[in-house]
Order: sequence, then C-alpha cells, then structure tokens
Amino acid sequence: MSRPSPVPPLGLGTMGLSGDSGRETVTTALELGYRHLDTAQIYENEAVVGDGLRAALDRGAVERDEVLVATKVWVDDLHPDRFRDSVETSREKLGVDTIDLLYLHRPRGPYRPETTLPLFDAVRDDGLVDHVGVSNFTTDQLVEARRHLDAPIVAHQTEYHPLFRRPALLADAREHDYTVVAYSPLAGGRVFDLDPVVAVADERGVSPAAVSIAWLRAKGLAVVPKASSRDHLRANLAAADLTLDEEAVARLDAIETEEELFPE
Repeated sequence: MSRPSPVPPLGLGTMGLSGDSGRETVTTALELGYRHLDTAQIYENEAVVGDGLRAALDRGAVERDEVLVATKVWVDDLHPDRFRDSVETSREKLGVDTIDLLYLHRPRGPYRPETTLPLFDAVRDDGLVDHVGVSNFTTDQLVEARRHLDAPIVAHQTEYHPLFRRPALLADAREHDYTVVAYSPLAGGRVFDLDPVVAVADERGVSPAAVSIAWLRAKGLAVVPKASSRDHLRANLAAADLTLDEEAVARLDAIETEEELFPE
C-alpha cells in the first residue's frame, strides 16, 4: 500500500522572486490557498520566501504545519565540509525550525552517492529536515541513490512539460512510491504556441497554461509553476483542479517535438 505523499499537488515556484515584491508574492500565494513553497540555495531568495511565509503566519492566513517548505542544496555545498553549515543557513534564512523537504539539487560536482547521501540522512536524523528528495536525477541515479540513502525519497523534482516527457521516471515513482514534482511546467511559455495545447484550451475555455498543468496532474505529478501576479497565482491554483479526459491527455502525449530547457 502506498504511503500518503507529504507533497501538496501544486506549489509556488520561486526562482526569480526577490525583494519586497517577491515577499508579497509568497504571502499572497499562501493567502489564496497555496500550501507548498519551492525554493533553492542557488535562487538566492530563501530569506525572501521565509519573510513571505512569516508575513502570512502573522496575518493568520495559514498555520506553519499546513505549509510544506522545500529548498535544495546546491552542488557547491555537497562537500562534506560545507553541507551541514549550508543546511543550517538555509533553515535560518527560511525562518523555520525544520525544513520540510530538502532536495539534492543536481547530482554533479562533488556528489558521490556513498558519501553525499548519508549527509542527508544525518540532518534528517538530527531534526533539521523532515523529508529528503532529489532533483534532476536519471532512473539509474535514482537506483544508486536508494542504495545509499536510509531515508525514503519522498520527491523527485525534474523538468517536465509537453515538450519534455520522461515516462520512465514516472514508472520509477509509481514502483517506489514517491512524488514526481514538475518544474517549468509551462515550458518557459512555449505551451502558448503548441497547437494541441491551444486547441484543447480553446475547447475547454481555459488557458494553455491551465491545460499544461492539468495534463501534468492527470499523470500524477505535483507542479510548481512560477507566478507573481494575483491573477496568475489564482489561475494556476484553479488549473490544478481541472480534469482532462483521456483523449485530451493523449493529444498532448502525441506532441513529437522535444525541447529540454535546462540540460546538464
């Protein structure tokens, strides 16, 4: 029997958010109903995300235990001499006692499964982190990670959209009971120019963005689209509840063009 996922199906992607406007975006998202905040050390905005969360808590818009706060350790800090300090710094910037979900951002640089992954176990055992995830892994790298990680992998974050599909990753997630989290779900805006996406959107009376998010949700992925305006935040939240029939899903599956936005 699969365990319930701790990862809410829709989160706020925060890459590029900064300053007061970024803080207010985070607060607004939480007020609208988002319960999943996704950031990373390399985004250099963990403090902005933390300030936005704190403002929402102060306004009574949300309780801390209702929100999953996720960040990612960048490759420079995977070295054993730097790892724990970087996690402590992230925790302080986010203003949380415990990081709900800590990802390994990319398996490169000083990454060595046998030495790196036990570092994640250690910060989890010590209460700095609640859950462990990985990001931008291949299926082979996931297999290797499971050999060296005691904690269950609860999430794998990867680029996924109608122009970049990795069904083998979804199959691995189903077999090993974790959530695949899609970043860049709108393919950097390219979904607005994809004829099958636009056609389904016109038929349903929704936006191409909503169709792309709904297509990902139909496949069981969680989604972390970026947005800054209240209207876009609200639209993405509604898109997560949009249901596509099998025929619409198949039309997007049949898109032959492939474009990876963030290759290694």
